[in-house]
Amino acid sequence: MSLMSNVLAFPAQPVLPSLSRPAALVRAAIAGQAQWRRDRDLRRTLRSDSLPGPGQALAQLRADEDRMNAARQEGAADYDLHQHVMLMIAILAESRLAMAQQAPGPRLRAIG
Repeated sequence: MSLMSNVLAFPAQPVLPSLSRPAALVRAAIAGQAQWRRDRDLRRTLRSDSLPGPGQALAQLRADEDRMNAARQEGAADYDLHQHVMLMIAILAESRLAMAQQAPGPRLRAIG
């Protein structure tokens, strides 16, 4: 008889509210992933000299994108479509990188 715990630990998954945006904006952000260079583009998007760790910029990116989306919906004169697409690209890229950096969970197998 082995003394194994019956508790499995699973890594916490980030829970982010989903984004509901126009299809053209989402398609542009997905297409922009191919040209995204984190070291170059994230600093520019965040307007920062330092490069944060994977996943650390998501909160700021989401807040900036929420403000940008509100400006889009209001038809604000200072709405910048290019900046909005860059924010969406950054959110997709940082989310993907944060998920990849997480430790893999335990492998489960059926016994018996």
